Amino acid sequence: MGDGAHIPVGIVGASGYGGVQLVRILMDHPHLKLAYLGGDSSAGQSFSDLYPHLDSRVEQVIEPIDLDKIAERCEVVFLSLPNGLACTMAPTLLAKGCKVLDLSADYRFSDLAVYKTWYGIDRTDEKVAETAVYGLPELYRDRISQAQLIGCPGCFPTASLLALSPLLKQGLIVPETAIVDAKSGTSGGGRQAKTNMLLAEAGGSFSAYGIARHRHTPEIEQICSDLAGHEVMVQFTPHLVPMPRGILATVYATLRDPGLVREDLLTIFTAFYRNSPWVKILPSGVFPQTKWACHTNLCYLGLEVDARTGRVIVISAIDNLMKGQAGQAIQCLNIMMDWDETLGLPQLAFYP
Repeated sequence: MGDGAHIPVGIVGASGYGGVQLVRILMDHPHLKLAYLGGDSSAGQSFSDLYPHLDSRVEQVIEPIDLDKIAERCEVVFLSLPNGLACTMAPTLLAKGCKVLDLSADYRFSDLAVYKTWYGIDRTDEKVAETAVYGLPELYRDRISQAQLIGCPGCFPTASLLALSPLLKQGLIVPETAIVDAKSGTSGGGRQAKTNMLLAEAGGSFSAYGIARHRHTPEIEQICSDLAGHEVMVQFTPHLVPMPRGILATVYATLRDPGLVREDLLTIFTAFYRNSPWVKILPSGVFPQTKWACHTNLCYLGLEVDARTGRVIVISAIDNLMKGQAGQAIQCLNIMMDWDETLGLPQLAFYP
């Protein structure tokens, strides 16, 4: 297993965008080494056949998924699979002593009835699911440090919850008034061929989807309810933007105290995230662009108070494949291993 300096890591579902981000990050991580790449649909192919730009660094062939072989070779396993598959593999890998980080929705919900309602998948792994920790480090760092199984958050919930958390935790807003209006780049839809993702369809256009029924809604609501101390419903609308990567979430909510001003909230947010190296609170009057976060694990937050309407407006920008997916998973692993949570993760975008 690990040689002390390097922990062997496996990635199941390595051929998708989440998988290739993980591979890319592992190449630069000082304490991790890639020991296994798995995926049934692309088994037998060299990883560099799928991603030629990594040819000089990644020599592995994608192997069929074999849980015994994975557990033999790996101390840590990332599951980057469609919903409903991780829950069939994680219990076995955990029983064999692996740490497991799941990038799908399978282990994000404390109540599996909610998961079944929104994802339509029956489960038999309730006992294992109870041990899962929601992988948003800015809220659950202590739990993550003790966990063996992490349910890594979705990209929209990450951007939304980082904007909402200080407001809910401090009781600053009327929770039921929260509205999340969010936009995502096309890589959020995965690497499969889809008509609506074709350049001719998506390019030069801008559209909403999943209105009032997007699967990230209950995930956002679950954590908001946890923070508020009672059940909270959130209005969430996602949009597709014709750019490869990035998420911009604009969050609106009614303030309990209409006398609060922008500077008050900047102080509160800065204090809330004082130990969170990946969250940057922008100065007064500055609002983020997705390009600032691209290819990094950063979340940028900009704040405004509209005294006329009594609402707070928080703008949140992340890279959907990094802080919204693979980067955040590595951040969680750093915490699980008691390493600095910035280790091996890119901290500045190449701009423009």
